[in-house]
Amino acid sequence: MKFVRYQIGAQKGYGVLEGESIQEISGSIFGDYKVISTKHKLSEVRLLPPCEPTKLLCVGLNFRDHIEELKEKIPEFPSHFIKPLTAIIGPEEPIIFPRVAKRVDYEGELAVAIKDRVKDVSQEDAWNHVLGYTCFNDVTERELTRLQGQLTRAKGFDTFASFGPCIATGLDPSTLMVRTFLNGKLVQEDRTSTMVFSIPFLIHYLSQCMTLLPGDLIATGTPKGIGPMKVGDVVEVSIEGIGILRNPVKAIAS
Repeated sequence: MKFVRYQIGAQKGYGVLEGESIQEISGSIFGDYKVISTKHKLSEVRLLPPCEPTKLLCVGLNFRDHIEELKEKIPEFPSHFIKPLTAIIGPEEPIIFPRVAKRVDYEGELAVAIKDRVKDVSQEDAWNHVLGYTCFNDVTERELTRLQGQLTRAKGFDTFASFGPCIATGLDPSTLMVRTFLNGKLVQEDRTSTMVFSIPFLIHYLSQCMTLLPGDLIATGTPKGIGPMKVGDVVEVSIEGIGILRNPVKAIAS
């Protein structure tokens, strides 16, 4: 099943994506819900970020080839950071190139959507707290990561956390292919089977520190092939079983 969040006119709601149409649901995708008879054509709605998280947790240095690409050592524990909610955008929304930016990179990733309240969960029980999976673009100002040695500013600009187009349920996330395209050219490609830290371990590890809430996202790291975008580019993150997250890159309004 593919859950989406959409807007049509002034109405916002959740639905189930079925081909080129959206079937409305009543209730909560994180609890009790019912699929109702009302349908909307996908072409007639605006897709929003498919959930409303209270926090965005991002994991760095998790794909082995990407770790080698950056000439880093395989970490003993996950490195992670939080993006502000003001960074969130959905499908087709523009990534804004900041005035102070020199190099803005794409980082295509698989993200996990949390289903319910989670604290100190075991790896074995972690699967029971997953709603589903979505595409994520961990947009990064690369020069600032080198100059400042921390990630909040480099990764926290408005529009630097794109995700969607849906939350897909019922997938086996252990061997999914993650691909990123820049202007139609394949620039990143790897399977989640090469991740250092598995999804249940990440949920276990992060929930030791903080309570995870329904809709929270854990972005699981990016494959080899990170690179810069420029104004006018289009970046797409494609993950099998989920779909394609597409965003143009635009200049900040004067």
